This record gives sequence, C-alpha cells and structure tokens, in this order.
Amino acid sequence: MNVSKEEVIHMANLASLNLTENEIEKYTKDMEEIIAFANTIKNVNTENINESIIANETYNVFRKDEVKEFEDKEALLKNASKNENGMFHIPKVI
Repeated sequence: MNVSKEEVIHMANLASLNLTENEIEKYTKDMEEIIAFANTIKNVNTENINESIIANETYNVFRKDEVKEFEDKEALLKNASKNENGMFHIPKVI
C-alpha cells in the first residue's frame, strides 16, 4: 500500500510534529513497510492453530523470601551516605 506525503504530513500535524522534508520521506517509506508487514501478518493461515493465552506454563518464578546474614557488613555500609548503629540512616519521608 502506498502512503502519500500528505498523509504523513497530516499525521505529523495531528501529533504536533514539525518534520523536515527528509524526515517526511523517511517516515513515508517506514509507514509503507509497517503496513506491508501488517498485511503479511493478516494473511497468515491460522486455521489449525490452537489459541494460547500465555507463551509457556511457568508460574510464580519468584524465589522464597528468606532472611540471610551478610558476611561483610562494613563493606555494605560503605555504600551508605550516612550510617548509624550499623544500619543505613535515611532521611524521614512523610
């Protein structure tokens, strides 16, 4: 399908875009490629394909929440801008 420069300019105006002549030409070509791809997808035969809601059967991939002691607390506290009593000190947020 051919996309005219006027259509690209109209869409650019709707999106409040100021396009140069080179950008108009580039976007005209890009829009034609996008429409051609969409037509390719539209014409794929999906007659014998089962519907699927998810790509795989993986559920709850989160790890179990466990308390772990950190070996080198001093190295960890070096990352804090301020620490107090061996803990990160952060400003109060209300």
